[in-house]
Amino acid sequence: MVSKCLSFHLHHHPQPHSSLTASIYQNPRLSHFPTTPSQSYTKLTLTPHQSSPSLPRKTCSIFTPMASSQSTPSSKFDEFEPHPSLTNDDLKPTTSHQRTFTWWEMASLWIGLVVGVPSYYLAGSLVDLGMAWWQGIATVVTANIILLIPLVLTGHPGTRYGISFPVLARSSFGIRGAHIPTLLRAFVGCGWYGIETWIGGEAIFLLLPKSIKESTLSQLLPWLGTSPLEFACFIAFWFAQLAIVWKGMEGIRQLEKYSAPILIILTSWFLIWAYVKAGGFGYMLSLSSRLSSSQFWSLFFPSLTANISFWATLALNIPDFTRYARSQTDQVIGQAGLPIFMGAFTFVGLAVTCSTKVIFGRVISSPIQLLGQIGGFSTIILAILGISLATITTNIAANVVAPANALVNLSPSNFTFRRGAILTALLGIVFQPWRLLRSSESFVYTWLVGYSALLGPIGGIILTDYYLIHRTNLSIKDLYTLSPYGAYYYSGGYNLAAMASLIAGILPVVPGFLQNVGILSSIPDSLVLIYNNAWFFSFFSAGFLYWLLSCLTRKQNRSPPIDPLLPSTN
Repeated sequence: MVSKCLSFHLHHHPQPHSSLTASIYQNPRLSHFPTTPSQSYTKLTLTPHQSSPSLPRKTCSIFTPMASSQSTPSSKFDEFEPHPSLTNDDLKPTTSHQRTFTWWEMASLWIGLVVGVPSYYLAGSLVDLGMAWWQGIATVVTANIILLIPLVLTGHPGTRYGISFPVLARSSFGIRGAHIPTLLRAFVGCGWYGIETWIGGEAIFLLLPKSIKESTLSQLLPWLGTSPLEFACFIAFWFAQLAIVWKGMEGIRQLEKYSAPILIILTSWFLIWAYVKAGGFGYMLSLSSRLSSSQFWSLFFPSLTANISFWATLALNIPDFTRYARSQTDQVIGQAGLPIFMGAFTFVGLAVTCSTKVIFGRVISSPIQLLGQIGGFSTIILAILGISLATITTNIAANVVAPANALVNLSPSNFTFRRGAILTALLGIVFQPWRLLRSSESFVYTWLVGYSALLGPIGGIILTDYYLIHRTNLSIKDLYTLSPYGAYYYSGGYNLAAMASLIAGILPVVPGFLQNVGILSSIPDSLVLIYNNAWFFSFFSAGFLYWLLSCLTRKQNRSPPIDPLLPSTN
């Protein structure tokens, strides 16, 4: 790119133009691009020797920043040619026309995410472990209030620069190193996609007529790990979701926007039904804690970590959504309702579950089984509609967008959002979620706490880099160049400080995870404590170490600014 701008009509000259060469290459790590989206570019006239008429002036339109209140990252992005391996239409900064998410649509996104079968279980599982009903709900709400902070902070660069999570990760992990955090996030997304799809298929299966469920198609096939009928229901739900995914982000936006009111109405109906049939919530309100003070606190912190991990995946890739927000106000207000939504829905789950003890004489914790128990044609129709809608809105937004964007970032020339989403869906089948869920009742919760050791340090590093190292100022163009002189190229495209901090944040949590899955018989109490607080420990330890290493590296590499040009690798 620069080589095209620095083309001169050379004539014989007794002295080589060494001053020009030195000014271009002496300070290679200095970024020449603007650090705020409120700058545009004017032409820079290069005159190596003002007194030499033999060197005609040549102009280049990308180098000199000038204040302009009307420019956007996308308009400036079009003024230069990014490296083809780093961009396509899905990775470019969003334009002003693409930024259509209002605060209500951001809130609708979270309503669609929250209302789902896994969220329904959260507070109830804590009550089963001995907490009082209000302690279980308070734990869930507290976790989401804490998580709201990194959600809003990480969402800021998405709205300000219009960039997705994979592109944001380039600033901290390096142009090539960004593949590591995005693929780790994609891995858990593919696993969750399979699990949520299986839950949706299970809903279809359980609500089928009894005669069909008792047929030979319902018999287990050992080589498959499930019955042909259950697998068919799984595949049917898989295809239903794919129809929404095929429409891209606009289809997802429309789905979340119009599903939110429907889900609110269905949830309210469920709660009113339980209240009327049980004659109130007296049984739930009478549930007191069965734990001593020390037992409560030993349960509280791992439960808090598990609940934070529940949405910690979205806390990483929330820029994938906030890049479409109209303003910072829209993204902040839209996300601020998360603790309220989670608290309200977990209350519904707990209240309805406790009511089943009064209504049916036994506790029915699964909403799918409960709807099957209620019976009736209209109930079955509402159940299929409600559970399918709740599962699809959660699954597509939480578990498709991040893996699809990660695959696009991995190979923009081969992947589009649609192709990435289809591969994500296929990998969800490969995970065989029916085997995962049946191998251990505690699998999901073990996975939640254990995987938070990966999510925590990534979040800590990205936020430390954006707010403490770069002070919220990013060079848009340097995020899309492979030039070794780019601000985010670091060492061969990898930021070694980020890699070391990531490893340092993960390793101390590994022994606790291995003990939790039964590989290690015993570990020191200090490591148990670290595992029980995996997200907190890994988040803050990796963030602090990254800040320390980055400060030391910046001091060693500090040099006086000489010339703002960025040479090309070509």
